[in-house]
Amino acid sequence: MATKALSFALSLNDLTNNHFSSNTPHTAAKVSVFTVKCSSSGGGERPWKNSDARLVLEDGSIWKAKSFGASGTQVGEVVFNTSLTGYQEILTDPSYAGQFVLMTNPHIGNTGINFDDEESIQCFLAGLVIRSLSISTSNWRCKKDLGDYLAERNIMGIYDVDTRAITRRLRQDGSLIGVLTTDNSRTDEELLHMSKSWDIVGKDLISGVSCKTPHEWVDKTKQQWEFSKVPGETFHVVAYDFGIKHNILRRLASYGCKITVVPCTWPASETLKMKPNGVIFSNGPGDPSAVPYAIETVKNIIGKVPVFGICMGHQLLGQALGGKTFKMKFGHHGGNHPVRNLRSGHVEISAQ
Repeated sequence: MATKALSFALSLNDLTNNHFSSNTPHTAAKVSVFTVKCSSSGGGERPWKNSDARLVLEDGSIWKAKSFGASGTQVGEVVFNTSLTGYQEILTDPSYAGQFVLMTNPHIGNTGINFDDEESIQCFLAGLVIRSLSISTSNWRCKKDLGDYLAERNIMGIYDVDTRAITRRLRQDGSLIGVLTTDNSRTDEELLHMSKSWDIVGKDLISGVSCKTPHEWVDKTKQQWEFSKVPGETFHVVAYDFGIKHNILRRLASYGCKITVVPCTWPASETLKMKPNGVIFSNGPGDPSAVPYAIETVKNIIGKVPVFGICMGHQLLGQALGGKTFKMKFGHHGGNHPVRNLRSGHVEISAQ
């Protein structure tokens, strides 16, 4: 055990000058010397964590942070999400494949993780960026904490970073490619080069998140979340999995639909052989113009059965009908949506 000694010298002038008036007589200054011994094992950990991660953006900015979850080096597009709740649904949303999700809500992790709120069987995002990581969890459904959950799924996370400043930068300049690393051997210049050499545009990301074989979906929304009566007639819906979220399938099942989920490369001819009452083209990640095979599938189904699309599926419908898509400066990521009341004309913010 190491022992350190500290010596202190205290002059009476320090006391008399501060605590006695000039009219008060006092003796000549004396000096007292005393020693304090402090014991330390030398091997204890500090009660706080030092910065051990960097986020390097393609604009040249470098953000030091503290890591949690997995370690390593990852590249992705940095986007911000304005949801106040639902970080677990965001983590498991396949639409975020290839992206670092920055949460604008500063406090993340306080409700922990449960297995009922997952939107897919794994995490697909490239990394999570937050301001403050909760040191404890408090929720009756919690099964484990956020850090352990990300580590098990090999997803990197960082905290104690100025998420407000990064969000303002993204709003001004648009979404930026970034590199997240816990590897001290990599230089800032090397990481910057990596960020400038990667682009999400033109990449087929849906093939990496889609199911591999057709299957039937039967899981419904739990009764406590139910708000509608199941209709008497059953409709057969074929769902193209471009990265579909489980709750979309659960809601369809709760309405009494028979659902067949098919891969993103499933031929239109095979879908039509099933004689479905309708086809859904799901949400998914990446650039719709990078998946021409999916556009051809949509073209061959439109007009033959009722169709509808969500997110990626909606963009594929637009391209199949002759439209063009382009990348927005920054997309809308969040659960708060403006809704117009057609009767009053007022616009209100809803949470969805």
